[in-house]
Amino acid sequence: MALIEAGGLTVLRDAKPVVRDVSLTLDAGEVLGLVGPNGSGKSTLVKALLGLLPHAQGSVKLVDRELGRHAPEERARLVGYLPQHPIIHWPLRVAELVALGRYPRHRAGERDAAADREAVERAMAAVHVGALATRPATELSGGERMRVHIARLLAGGHAALCADEPTASLDPYYQLDIMETLRQVAAGGIGVLVVLHELELAARYCDRLIVLADGAVAAEGPPDLALSDEVLARVFRVSAVRGRHGDQTFLLPLRAT
Repeated sequence: MALIEAGGLTVLRDAKPVVRDVSLTLDAGEVLGLVGPNGSGKSTLVKALLGLLPHAQGSVKLVDRELGRHAPEERARLVGYLPQHPIIHWPLRVAELVALGRYPRHRAGERDAAADREAVERAMAAVHVGALATRPATELSGGERMRVHIARLLAGGHAALCADEPTASLDPYYQLDIMETLRQVAAGGIGVLVVLHELELAARYCDRLIVLADGAVAAEGPPDLALSDEVLARVFRVSAVRGRHGDQTFLLPLRAT
C-alpha cells in the first residue's frame, strides 16, 4: 500500500526549480532512502511531500487522497516528521519533549493518558534515552538531543515517518542503532522515508534508494543498483569498496582519484 505518492513534483525557489519532475512512492513496511550531494533538493522534496512547501507542478497523495484534501491535523496524525537540525527552545524534561509526539493523537476532548505514557516509554526505550527522562533537554549533548527527537517521532503512532538526516551528529554506535530501530519500525508495517548522507548506511539498511542530483532523480531502485559504480562516479564523484560480512553486504565510499 502506498502511503505517500508523488507524481511529476516540481518545487520552485525564486522562480527556479530546486526539485524537478520527481515521482516516488513510499509503501507500508519499507525503508526508502533519499540520498544525494549537498544542495540536491532532498530536504526541499521532503517538505513538499508533507505540504510544508508548495509545489508548482505535479501531485502528492497521502494514503490515496490528495494531500490538500487532508486537514493539517490529519496529516500530522498520518505522518511524523523529523526536520534537519531540530531545535529545542525551552528546557523541557526529556519525557515531556517526547510526549509532544502524542499531540496529534489528541482529538478535541479526547486523551488516553495511559496510552500516551506507554507510547512515550516505548519510544524512549527504543532509542535508549529512558535514563534521561527527567533531564532538561536543553542540557543534553547534540547526539543525545537527536535521539530524543527520534523518540518523539516514534511516540506518535504514525502510518509513515519522514526523518531528515536522523543519524547526523551521532557516533557510529548510535548511527547503527538508529537505523536498526527504523528497520524494526518498518517491519511493523510503517513506511519510513529517511534522508541520509552516509552512503554506507543507505546501502545497508534501505530497501530502495532514490538518488537526487540537481533536484532531479538520477537513479532509483535497490541499493546495489541505485549506488552502482557509475552512479557513484557521476553523482557523488567517489568510488567504493564493496564486500560481504556474514549475510550482509557493505559499501565503503572512497575519494575518487
